[in-house]
Amino acid sequence: MARIAVIGAGAWGTALAVQAVRAGGEGVLWARDPARAATIAAARENARYLPGIPLPVALQVTADAEAALAGAALALLAVPVQGMRATLAALPAIAVPLLVCAKGVERDTHRLPLEILAEAWPGAVAGVLTGPNFAHEVARGLPAAAVVAGADPGLRATALALLSGPVFRLYGNDDAIGAQVGGAAKNVIAIAAGAVIGAGLGENARAALVTRGLAELARLTLALGGRAETASGLSGLGDLMLTTAGVGSRNMSLGLALGRGERLADVLAARAGVTEGVATAPALVARARAAGVELPICEAVAELLQGGLTLAEAIARLMARPLRDE
Repeated sequence: MARIAVIGAGAWGTALAVQAVRAGGEGVLWARDPARAATIAAARENARYLPGIPLPVALQVTADAEAALAGAALALLAVPVQGMRATLAALPAIAVPLLVCAKGVERDTHRLPLEILAEAWPGAVAGVLTGPNFAHEVARGLPAAAVVAGADPGLRATALALLSGPVFRLYGNDDAIGAQVGGAAKNVIAIAAGAVIGAGLGENARAALVTRGLAELARLTLALGGRAETASGLSGLGDLMLTTAGVGSRNMSLGLALGRGERLADVLAARAGVTEGVATAPALVARARAAGVELPICEAVAELLQGGLTLAEAIARLMARPLRDE
Protein backbone atom coordinates (compact mmCIF):
# COMPACT_ATOMS: atom_id res chain seq x y z
CA MET A 1 0.00 0.00 0.00
CA ALA A 2 1.57 3.29 -1.13
CA ARG A 3 1.90 6.10 1.38
CA ILE A 4 0.53 9.48 0.24
CA ALA A 5 1.36 12.54 2.33
CA VAL A 6 -0.88 15.60 2.07
CA ILE A 7 0.72 18.81 3.30
CA GLY A 8 -1.94 21.29 4.37
CA ALA A 9 -5.14 20.61 6.29
CA GLY A 10 -7.45 23.09 4.65
CA ALA A 11 -10.55 22.03 2.76
CA TRP A 12 -8.72 20.91 -0.38
CA GLY A 13 -5.92 19.15 1.45
CA THR A 14 -8.40 17.29 3.62
CA ALA A 15 -10.49 16.28 0.60
CA LEU A 16 -7.41 15.00 -1.21
CA ALA A 17 -6.34 13.00 1.85
CA VAL A 18 -9.80 11.40 1.95
CA GLN A 19 -9.51 10.59 -1.76
CA ALA A 20 -6.03 9.10 -1.28
CA VAL A 21 -7.45 6.61 1.21
CA ARG A 22 -10.52 6.00 -0.95
CA ALA A 23 -8.19 5.12 -3.84
CA GLY A 24 -6.51 2.47 -1.71
CA GLY A 25 -3.51 4.37 -0.39
CA GLU A 26 -2.12 4.91 3.08
CA GLY A 27 -3.07 8.55 3.63
CA VAL A 28 -1.49 10.97 6.09
CA LEU A 29 -2.65 14.57 6.53
CA TRP A 30 -0.20 17.16 7.91
CA ALA A 31 -1.38 20.26 9.76
CA ARG A 32 1.13 22.91 10.83
CA ASP A 33 -0.52 23.53 14.23
CA PRO A 34 -0.15 20.54 16.62
CA ALA A 35 -3.30 21.49 18.54
CA ARG A 36 -5.32 21.61 15.34
CA ALA A 37 -3.91 18.31 14.15
CA ALA A 38 -4.86 16.71 17.47
CA THR A 39 -8.38 18.15 17.28
CA ILE A 40 -8.94 16.85 13.75
CA ALA A 41 -7.52 13.43 14.66
CA ALA A 42 -9.69 13.12 17.76
CA ALA A 43 -12.92 14.35 16.12
CA ARG A 44 -12.27 12.47 12.84
CA GLU A 45 -13.55 15.58 11.11
CA ASN A 46 -12.07 18.87 9.90
CA ALA A 47 -14.89 20.91 11.40
CA ARG A 48 -13.43 24.26 10.37
CA TYR A 49 -13.03 23.61 6.65
CA LEU A 50 -15.06 20.48 5.84
CA PRO A 51 -17.79 20.17 8.47
CA GLY A 52 -19.92 17.06 8.27
CA ILE A 53 -17.35 15.01 6.31
CA PRO A 54 -16.11 12.06 8.40
CA LEU A 55 -12.46 11.16 7.93
CA PRO A 56 -11.65 7.55 7.03
CA VAL A 57 -10.37 5.46 9.90
CA ALA A 58 -7.23 4.72 7.88
CA LEU A 59 -6.34 8.41 7.47
CA GLN A 60 -3.61 9.56 9.84
CA VAL A 61 -3.40 13.19 10.99
CA THR A 62 -0.17 14.65 12.31
CA ALA A 63 1.79 17.85 12.88
CA ASP A 64 5.11 16.02 12.42
CA ALA A 65 6.19 16.83 8.85
CA GLU A 66 9.13 14.46 8.86
CA ALA A 67 6.94 11.56 9.95
CA ALA A 68 4.31 12.47 7.36
CA LEU A 69 6.78 12.51 4.47
CA ALA A 70 8.95 9.57 5.51
CA GLY A 71 8.46 6.67 3.12
CA ALA A 72 5.87 8.52 1.03
CA ALA A 73 5.52 7.51 -2.62
CA LEU A 74 3.88 10.85 -3.37
CA ALA A 75 3.35 14.15 -1.57
CA LEU A 76 0.57 16.65 -2.27
CA LEU A 77 1.24 20.27 -1.33
CA ALA A 78 -2.19 21.76 -0.63
CA VAL A 79 -1.45 25.16 0.87
CA PRO A 80 -2.33 28.57 -0.62
CA VAL A 81 0.17 29.92 -3.14
CA GLN A 82 0.96 32.94 -0.97
CA GLY A 83 2.11 30.61 1.81
CA MET A 84 4.02 28.10 -0.30
CA ARG A 85 7.53 29.43 0.33
CA ALA A 86 7.11 29.50 4.10
CA THR A 87 5.67 26.00 4.13
CA LEU A 88 8.41 24.56 1.92
CA ALA A 89 11.06 26.18 4.11
CA ALA A 90 9.57 24.46 7.17
CA LEU A 91 9.50 20.99 5.61
CA PRO A 92 12.36 18.50 5.95
CA ALA A 93 14.53 17.90 2.90
CA ILE A 94 13.11 14.50 1.96
CA ALA A 95 13.20 13.51 -1.71
CA VAL A 96 9.54 12.76 -2.46
CA PRO A 97 7.76 13.31 -5.81
CA LEU A 98 5.47 16.27 -5.27
CA LEU A 99 2.25 17.61 -6.74
CA VAL A 100 1.37 21.23 -6.04
CA CYS A 101 -2.38 21.45 -5.45
CA ALA A 102 -2.70 25.24 -5.30
CA LYS A 103 -3.73 27.83 -7.87
CA GLY A 104 -2.49 31.37 -8.21
CA VAL A 105 0.47 33.69 -8.71
CA GLU A 106 2.79 34.78 -5.92
CA ARG A 107 2.06 38.37 -4.94
CA ASP A 108 5.58 39.80 -4.73
CA THR A 109 7.50 37.72 -7.30
CA HIS A 110 4.74 37.02 -9.85
CA ARG A 111 5.85 33.37 -9.89
CA LEU A 112 3.61 30.42 -10.74
CA PRO A 113 3.49 27.54 -8.22
CA LEU A 114 6.08 25.30 -9.89
CA GLU A 115 8.43 28.26 -10.26
CA ILE A 116 8.18 28.89 -6.52
CA LEU A 117 8.89 25.23 -5.88
CA ALA A 118 11.91 25.20 -8.21
CA GLU A 119 13.43 28.08 -6.24
CA ALA A 120 12.65 26.60 -2.83
CA TRP A 121 13.39 22.93 -3.65
CA PRO A 122 15.77 22.87 -6.66
CA GLY A 123 15.70 19.61 -8.55
CA ALA A 124 12.44 18.34 -7.08
CA VAL A 125 10.41 15.99 -9.25
CA ALA A 126 7.15 17.92 -9.36
CA GLY A 127 3.92 18.67 -11.16
CA VAL A 128 0.55 20.22 -10.44
CA LEU A 129 -2.86 18.74 -9.72
CA THR A 130 -5.56 21.08 -10.96
CA GLY A 131 -9.01 21.20 -12.53
CA PRO A 132 -12.69 21.85 -11.81
CA ASN A 133 -12.97 20.56 -8.26
CA PHE A 134 -14.86 21.80 -5.22
CA ALA A 135 -13.29 20.25 -2.14
CA HIS A 136 -16.57 19.37 -0.43
CA GLU A 137 -17.80 17.43 -3.47
CA VAL A 138 -14.56 15.45 -3.83
CA ALA A 139 -14.61 14.68 -0.10
CA ARG A 140 -18.18 13.40 -0.37
CA GLY A 141 -17.24 11.09 -3.21
CA LEU A 142 -19.20 12.85 -5.95
CA PRO A 143 -17.89 12.24 -9.50
CA ALA A 144 -15.06 14.56 -10.52
CA ALA A 145 -12.12 14.82 -12.90
CA ALA A 146 -8.79 16.60 -12.62
CA VAL A 147 -5.44 16.98 -14.39
CA VAL A 148 -1.93 16.06 -13.30
CA ALA A 149 0.39 18.28 -15.32
CA GLY A 150 4.15 18.08 -15.38
CA ALA A 151 7.14 17.32 -17.55
CA ASP A 152 8.00 14.01 -15.86
CA PRO A 153 5.95 11.15 -17.37
CA GLY A 154 6.83 8.87 -14.45
CA LEU A 155 5.36 11.34 -11.97
CA ARG A 156 2.19 11.66 -14.03
CA ALA A 157 1.80 7.89 -14.24
CA THR A 158 2.42 7.45 -10.51
CA ALA A 159 -0.09 10.13 -9.55
CA LEU A 160 -2.77 8.76 -11.86
CA ALA A 161 -2.29 5.26 -10.48
CA LEU A 162 -2.31 6.29 -6.81
CA LEU A 163 -5.10 8.88 -6.78
CA SER A 164 -7.59 7.82 -9.46
CA GLY A 165 -10.68 5.83 -8.54
CA PRO A 166 -14.27 5.13 -9.55
CA VAL A 167 -15.40 8.66 -8.63
CA PHE A 168 -12.20 10.65 -9.24
CA ARG A 169 -10.77 10.45 -12.76
CA LEU A 170 -7.35 11.92 -13.48
CA TYR A 171 -5.82 12.85 -16.83
CA GLY A 172 -2.15 13.50 -17.53
CA ASN A 173 -0.80 16.55 -19.36
CA ASP A 174 2.78 17.65 -20.04
CA ASP A 175 1.82 21.35 -20.31
CA ALA A 176 2.35 22.48 -16.73
CA ILE A 177 2.51 26.15 -17.75
CA GLY A 178 -0.92 26.07 -19.36
CA ALA A 179 -2.39 24.17 -16.42
CA GLN A 180 -1.02 26.70 -13.93
CA VAL A 181 -2.14 29.73 -15.93
CA GLY A 182 -5.64 28.28 -16.15
CA GLY A 183 -5.80 27.69 -12.42
CA ALA A 184 -4.65 31.22 -11.66
CA ALA A 185 -6.62 33.21 -14.23
CA LYS A 186 -9.95 31.48 -13.63
CA ASN A 187 -10.06 32.79 -10.05
CA VAL A 188 -9.67 36.37 -11.23
CA ILE A 189 -12.27 35.99 -13.97
CA ALA A 190 -14.65 34.39 -11.44
CA ILE A 191 -14.54 37.54 -9.31
CA ALA A 192 -15.57 39.54 -12.37
CA ALA A 193 -18.36 37.06 -13.19
CA GLY A 194 -19.69 37.23 -9.65
CA ALA A 195 -19.62 41.02 -9.65
CA VAL A 196 -21.64 41.11 -12.86
CA ILE A 197 -24.34 38.87 -11.37
CA GLY A 198 -24.27 40.62 -8.00
CA ALA A 199 -24.85 43.96 -9.70
CA GLY A 200 -27.81 42.56 -11.64
CA LEU A 201 -26.21 42.97 -15.06
CA GLY A 202 -27.59 39.69 -16.38
CA GLU A 203 -26.53 36.33 -17.76
CA ASN A 204 -25.68 37.78 -21.19
CA ALA A 205 -23.01 39.89 -19.56
CA ARG A 206 -21.62 36.96 -17.59
CA ALA A 207 -21.46 34.72 -20.67
CA ALA A 208 -19.64 37.40 -22.67
CA LEU A 209 -17.24 38.10 -19.82
CA VAL A 210 -16.39 34.43 -19.23
CA THR A 211 -15.85 33.81 -22.94
CA ARG A 212 -13.54 36.80 -23.31
CA GLY A 213 -11.86 35.79 -20.06
CA LEU A 214 -11.05 32.43 -21.62
CA ALA A 215 -9.42 34.28 -24.51
CA GLU A 216 -7.25 36.18 -22.02
CA LEU A 217 -6.28 32.93 -20.32
CA ALA A 218 -5.31 31.38 -23.66
CA ARG A 219 -3.24 34.41 -24.73
CA LEU A 220 -1.21 34.36 -21.55
CA THR A 221 -0.75 30.59 -21.75
CA LEU A 222 0.77 30.91 -25.22
CA ALA A 223 2.96 33.86 -24.25
CA LEU A 224 4.47 31.95 -21.33
CA GLY A 225 5.22 28.86 -23.41
CA GLY A 226 2.10 26.75 -22.93
CA ARG A 227 -0.23 25.32 -25.54
CA ALA A 228 -3.53 26.81 -26.72
CA GLU A 229 -5.38 23.50 -26.42
CA THR A 230 -4.65 23.35 -22.69
CA ALA A 231 -6.90 26.37 -22.23
CA SER A 232 -9.77 24.33 -23.66
CA GLY A 233 -9.29 21.42 -21.27
CA LEU A 234 -10.16 20.65 -17.66
CA SER A 235 -7.52 22.99 -16.23
CA GLY A 236 -8.75 25.89 -18.36
CA LEU A 237 -12.30 25.91 -19.65
CA GLY A 238 -13.44 23.23 -17.19
CA ASP A 239 -12.19 25.07 -14.12
CA LEU A 240 -13.43 28.39 -15.50
CA MET A 241 -16.95 27.00 -15.96
CA LEU A 242 -17.08 25.69 -12.40
CA THR A 243 -15.59 28.75 -10.75
CA THR A 244 -17.66 31.34 -12.59
CA ALA A 245 -21.00 29.57 -12.11
CA GLY A 246 -20.74 27.29 -9.08
CA VAL A 247 -22.30 28.67 -5.92
CA GLY A 248 -19.50 27.03 -3.91
CA SER A 249 -16.81 29.17 -5.55
CA ARG A 250 -15.14 31.51 -3.05
CA ASN A 251 -14.00 33.81 -5.85
CA MET A 252 -17.37 34.01 -7.56
CA SER A 253 -19.14 34.58 -4.24
CA LEU A 254 -16.71 37.36 -3.38
CA GLY A 255 -17.53 38.99 -6.69
CA LEU A 256 -21.24 38.62 -5.94
CA ALA A 257 -20.75 40.48 -2.67
CA LEU A 258 -18.77 43.26 -4.34
CA GLY A 259 -21.41 43.58 -7.04
CA ARG A 260 -24.03 44.05 -4.32
CA GLY A 261 -22.01 46.88 -2.82
CA GLU A 262 -20.28 45.12 0.08
CA ARG A 263 -16.79 46.16 1.14
CA LEU A 264 -13.90 43.86 0.24
CA ALA A 265 -12.42 44.00 3.74
CA ASP A 266 -15.73 42.99 5.31
CA VAL A 267 -16.22 40.06 2.95
CA LEU A 268 -12.72 38.71 3.58
CA ALA A 269 -12.97 39.16 7.35
CA ALA A 270 -16.04 36.92 7.46
CA ARG A 271 -14.28 34.01 5.71
CA ALA A 272 -12.26 31.11 7.06
CA GLY A 273 -10.75 30.04 3.73
CA VAL A 274 -8.49 31.93 1.33
CA THR A 275 -9.94 33.63 -1.75
CA GLU A 276 -6.91 33.24 -4.01
CA GLY A 277 -8.10 35.59 -6.74
CA VAL A 278 -7.63 38.65 -4.53
CA ALA A 279 -3.85 38.31 -4.28
CA THR A 280 -3.53 36.72 -7.71
CA ALA A 281 -5.22 39.50 -9.72
CA PRO A 282 -2.49 42.17 -9.51
CA ALA A 283 0.29 39.55 -9.70
CA LEU A 284 -1.25 37.94 -12.79
CA VAL A 285 -1.62 41.32 -14.50
CA ALA A 286 2.00 42.19 -13.71
CA ARG A 287 3.20 38.85 -15.08
CA ALA A 288 1.16 39.38 -18.25
CA ARG A 289 2.48 42.90 -18.78
CA ALA A 290 6.04 41.62 -18.44
CA ALA A 291 5.21 39.12 -21.20
CA GLY A 292 3.61 41.79 -23.38
CA VAL A 293 0.08 40.40 -23.00
CA GLU A 294 -3.02 42.52 -22.47
CA LEU A 295 -5.65 41.18 -20.04
CA PRO A 296 -8.45 43.78 -19.95
CA ILE A 297 -10.81 41.82 -17.69
CA CYS A 298 -8.12 40.78 -15.22
CA GLU A 299 -6.78 44.34 -15.19
CA ALA A 300 -10.23 45.67 -14.37
CA VAL A 301 -10.60 43.16 -11.52
CA ALA A 302 -7.21 44.13 -10.08
CA GLU A 303 -8.15 47.82 -10.10
CA LEU A 304 -11.58 47.07 -8.64
CA LEU A 305 -10.04 45.14 -5.74
CA GLN A 306 -7.49 47.89 -5.11
CA GLY A 307 -10.20 50.56 -5.02
CA GLY A 308 -8.98 52.36 -8.12
CA LEU A 309 -12.10 51.62 -10.14
CA THR A 310 -15.80 51.20 -9.47
CA LEU A 311 -17.73 48.32 -11.00
CA ALA A 312 -19.68 50.72 -13.21
CA GLU A 313 -16.44 52.28 -14.43
CA ALA A 314 -14.94 48.84 -15.10
CA ILE A 315 -17.92 47.74 -17.19
CA ALA A 316 -17.96 51.03 -19.10
CA ARG A 317 -14.26 50.72 -19.88
CA LEU A 318 -14.57 47.15 -21.11
CA MET A 319 -17.58 47.93 -23.28
CA ALA A 320 -15.83 50.96 -24.81
CA ARG A 321 -12.79 49.03 -26.02
CA PRO A 322 -12.03 49.40 -29.76
CA LEU A 323 -14.26 47.32 -32.04
CA ARG A 324 -12.51 44.46 -33.84
CA ASP A 325 -12.93 40.93 -35.14
CA GLU A 326 -13.12 38.19 -32.53
